Amino acid sequence: MSTQKKFDVIGHARRRVDGRAKVTGELRYADDLKLARMLHMKLLRSPHPHALIEAIDVARAQGHPGVQLVLTGKDFPVPFGIMPVAQDEYPLAPERVRYVGDPVAAVVAVDEQTAAEALKLIVVKYQLLPTIATPEEALAQPQARIHDYTDSGNIHRNQSFEFGDVEEALENSDHVFEDVFFFEGNTHMPMEQHASLAAIEGEGKLMLWTSTQDPHYLHRQLARALQMSAAHIRVIACDNGGGFGGKCDPAGHEIVVSKAALLLGRPVKICLTREEVFYLHRGRHPVLMKFRTGVTKDGRLTGMHLQTLLDGGAYGSHGPASTFYTGVLTPLTYELPRFKFEACRMFTNKPACGPKRGHGTPQPRFGQEVQLDKIAEKLKLDPADLRLNMVTKANSLTASWLKIGSNGLAECIRQVVAGSGWKQKHGKLAQGRGVGIACSSYMTGAGVSIYWNKMPHTGVQLTLDRSGQVTVFCGATEVGQGSDDVLAAVVAETLGISTKEVRCVTGDTGITPIDLGSYSSRVTLMMGNAALQAAGRAREMLVTAAAEQLEVLSESIVLSQGRVYAAGDAAKSMSFAEAVVYAETRFGTLATVGSYTPPKPPGKFKAAGVGPSPAYSFSACVVEVEVDEHTGWITVPKIWVAHDIGRALNPTLAHGQVIGGVYMGLGEALMEEQVFRRLPPKLSSALVHKIPSLLEYKSITALDMPEVEVYLIEDPDPNCPFGAKEVGQGPLLPVMPAVANAVFDAVGVRIDEVPVTPEKILRALHLKREGKDARVGPDHFPDVPYVEPTFVIPPAEGGDGSESKMAVRNAAGRPAQRAAS
Repeated sequence: MSTQKKFDVIGHARRRVDGRAKVTGELRYADDLKLARMLHMKLLRSPHPHALIEAIDVARAQGHPGVQLVLTGKDFPVPFGIMPVAQDEYPLAPERVRYVGDPVAAVVAVDEQTAAEALKLIVVKYQLLPTIATPEEALAQPQARIHDYTDSGNIHRNQSFEFGDVEEALENSDHVFEDVFFFEGNTHMPMEQHASLAAIEGEGKLMLWTSTQDPHYLHRQLARALQMSAAHIRVIACDNGGGFGGKCDPAGHEIVVSKAALLLGRPVKICLTREEVFYLHRGRHPVLMKFRTGVTKDGRLTGMHLQTLLDGGAYGSHGPASTFYTGVLTPLTYELPRFKFEACRMFTNKPACGPKRGHGTPQPRFGQEVQLDKIAEKLKLDPADLRLNMVTKANSLTASWLKIGSNGLAECIRQVVAGSGWKQKHGKLAQGRGVGIACSSYMTGAGVSIYWNKMPHTGVQLTLDRSGQVTVFCGATEVGQGSDDVLAAVVAETLGISTKEVRCVTGDTGITPIDLGSYSSRVTLMMGNAALQAAGRAREMLVTAAAEQLEVLSESIVLSQGRVYAAGDAAKSMSFAEAVVYAETRFGTLATVGSYTPPKPPGKFKAAGVGPSPAYSFSACVVEVEVDEHTGWITVPKIWVAHDIGRALNPTLAHGQVIGGVYMGLGEALMEEQVFRRLPPKLSSALVHKIPSLLEYKSITALDMPEVEVYLIEDPDPNCPFGAKEVGQGPLLPVMPAVANAVFDAVGVRIDEVPVTPEKILRALHLKREGKDARVGPDHFPDVPYVEPTFVIPPAEGGDGSESKMAVRNAAGRPAQRAAS
């Protein structure tokens, strides 16, 4: 076939989907080369934190040599967002910008330099609006609204739940501890920045290669924002150079680059700079927390009232879920008979926060674990024993109606206590040296989809080739956590073959079954169970065919090490490939499917779907520190961490995940913070990043990493494939509070906020020398207008999981009655 005819077949139709232009028919080869050449996109971002866009003049940019297309907010009339209740973001801001870095225009040109030059030619006229910098400011200035759709000022989410009469529990406690903590926001810091490449397939269909953790959710939002059929869109999730939650949200640049490719009929690529990644953010929420906790004289919890105030940034993102997660998992780790949780997320004029490793749970975990250390000190109890004596039990229900399956936390505590020499070190080391302990729990996959439906959360397709090759198709995304390895291992183990014989095709919405994405530590459990089902069905066909050929009972057939044979009779044997041939002869083309849907949550009250998981992991951590009292500098020589993994499918990968979580947690504990400052009035008073680059944003390096002793506690969970629970997020959670507790053991000062920096230690030591409270941290919690709580009777008090009427209190504040709704 001639080159011209080849082009006629491949490129006979190029469409401009907005109706402005349409190119069909034969094109000359030279024109094809021009059309096929990749273009590059750059984004113009707002220099103001809050302003109306009065006018945008793009004429000079459009006329700049090499520029192919300029897009603005008017080209994107439909908002998007990963959560149906928070679709408040536009790919390019049409009327208002809400943070420094909000994109307002895009230029597509022959190369990045030309696009960047053209950005400088765009003139935007802004009308500045009041800027909200903190949640406290957002509460105090409800009239300066960042979004018009909120019910009250700048409150994005406001929720309250009470499981049992908490005030009654606190009144009857031997001791009540009240503490306020703050966890500063930080960002994901993946090695790979965000990048996307969009192109057009035949018949005008869109293809997008991108660094995303959730191709399915992105696929849905592309269809929404571009107003085109989802069947005409294909998203391919490329192997990610790290994600950690930062690539879960559909991103505006992914939608804009797709629109450009559709309009131009040419491939268009965008690569964000590191500074732009800071603008995109979606990282850890800054959270202010207040704990009121009741305990008995022997240190058992009686009730807790937790209040959280989140700085959500400018957009919704995962905010509704993030708000829940600052409290909903709290009762999992320790027995807590009654629990009240109030949470409020505020809009501010900063980049939107979202999910980061541990999504919403590291913040309250820090507060509770440091408070437990204070409780142990006050009651003169060993902090490790205090925790060990009140861990939750396996196969139990928490006060908040979360069902716990297997639970290896007690063994985790015992392992790190023994391994670290805790009993010989705590309170006994030389001045400046100390050890701290903390524990945690985390979900193994969210039990409910982000958008409500009753369909499976994941699917797997399996094909068996006559050569003996097995191909597995699944929408799960490999982001460095080893999910492809798990997929291959589950299939290979079930079929008795090597993983070398298994080919994985993943993260492609065009050819793989749907998987909801790589988030909430869900992939091993959900994808693994679906793969187990699909491989089990294939195994049944192989066994049936092999039994017939070998003339033995099906029950005697064994699949192992690439062979299929009758147990006890080595002569009756065949290779796996031969068994596939016999099975295909018997059944036709060999293909099976599997899927997985989580069990129904036990709670029946509204919002009971947030928090339930098919299984929960548990972790315990001991950190040893050395603190220089002259400089405040903290050195961490060693960390011991035990993780209840259920079963380690790949111990090497599991160890790597644990150490990676420790690394990230230690960075958050000691130095990482995404903070902002106001420019002086002569420079516009803009609210900008204090540290928007790797030159200023500090993260620990390999030279800062201590020795890490890892203990994998294996207690297989029946809900999980081969018993395997999550390992990607849970081990991070106890590191930050363990560091803070170790600092107290070393020098006797409390740092009740993250990060724990030398400056804060020196300040606390100064207060200690003056005979004052040797503590650095927030000194108050603002008056937040929380909504009336949803009241649910805990299971231990005879509840059925439904919402009930709260006990009516008389004038003396005593409960008078309780009635079921």
